Amino acid sequence: MATTTEPAAQTELVTVLREYHADSGRSLLALVDDSPILLIFLRHFGCAFCRKSLDQVSKLRSQIAATGTKPVFVHLGTPERAKLYLDYYQLSDVERIGNPDASLYQHPAFNLARTNPFLHFFNLTVVKAWLKGALRNYGIGMIHEDAHQMPGVFFLKNRHIVRGFRYETIADEPDYLKLIRP
Repeated sequence: MATTTEPAAQTELVTVLREYHADSGRSLLALVDDSPILLIFLRHFGCAFCRKSLDQVSKLRSQIAATGTKPVFVHLGTPERAKLYLDYYQLSDVERIGNPDASLYQHPAFNLARTNPFLHFFNLTVVKAWLKGALRNYGIGMIHEDAHQMPGVFFLKNRHIVRGFRYETIADEPDYLKLIRP
């Protein structure tokens, strides 16, 4: 049985999806009405793990598309900065939303945490991931965006959040294909 908060939460989600627009000018609502979307919130572009996420989605793109799902990236940078990274990972045609104030990240529908970036240096999971090749394979760059903002991934279909993944550490690895499974 549905609770009384579900319709309000659904209305709130539709409102936020209508409010935010991709660089193409299309609203998130229009995008999710066209097909299921994998909404991928990135951290800053100087982050090795952000670059790893871009690489992983690029490599899984045909499998994601086979389910009828389209990836959509949300980032904290400028459109120009995002384009550099998305082009590099052959994702230039993927919809993207610049959200430098992180208001979409922090919206109650997604509720992505903020953290102290210096704590990552003392997190064993993060240090192990760096040593396993994240730095060697993806490098580290200047921080131009908000290093405090944590990333996340959400599968949206029929105007609902079907599944979500909120990072606990910057080294967490979402299973993109599991998130979009039927």
